[in-house]
Amino acid sequence: MITKRRMSTAGLTLVAMFSALTALGAFIRIPVPVVPFTLQILFVYFAGSLLGCRLGAASQLVYLAVGLAGVPVFTEGGGVGYILKPTFGYLLGFVLAAYAIGRLIEKKENPQLRDFTIAHFFGLFIVYVCGTLYLYIAMNFIAGTAFSLWNTFLYGFLLAVPGDIVLCIAASVIGVKVFKQISPLRRRIVKDVKA
Repeated sequence: MITKRRMSTAGLTLVAMFSALTALGAFIRIPVPVVPFTLQILFVYFAGSLLGCRLGAASQLVYLAVGLAGVPVFTEGGGVGYILKPTFGYLLGFVLAAYAIGRLIEKKENPQLRDFTIAHFFGLFIVYVCGTLYLYIAMNFIAGTAFSLWNTFLYGFLLAVPGDIVLCIAASVIGVKVFKQISPLRRRIVKDVKA
């Protein structure tokens, strides 16, 4: 019983830590028109692959909840009104991506670099699908700005994705090494969450 409580505390601590790291990543940014480049997605990759699907997604849900509660942890502030921002879809994608990455890694008995790379690229795909769909809807129906499919593709994907691809590869290389180091602890935490 004591072990379960201790592992649950460890899981909660890791969720809070990765939520904070994602928030930190929002402040490390390079201005790009419409969708700024940040390091947030780097921590989404790590949250999913290192914490597993449930804790990884939970870390991103906590990040969203804190931001929507009004703490300025998003790239351009915080608060419920952030839902109306054209880039909010990418934040929704973080939750789904962390879950999907975690599921793909959990399916492997001994995940290798290739597995991390595939999982991270799949997560990247999810983030950009959610982000670009939301961007198109927000610009055209919320902001009332005529925003074509080409503009959505250009600003929501083409200009933003190169940096995220570099982060995806870097996260895969680092992630597989860290995963092997923390594997015994991770197994206990993930098992505890599933219990």
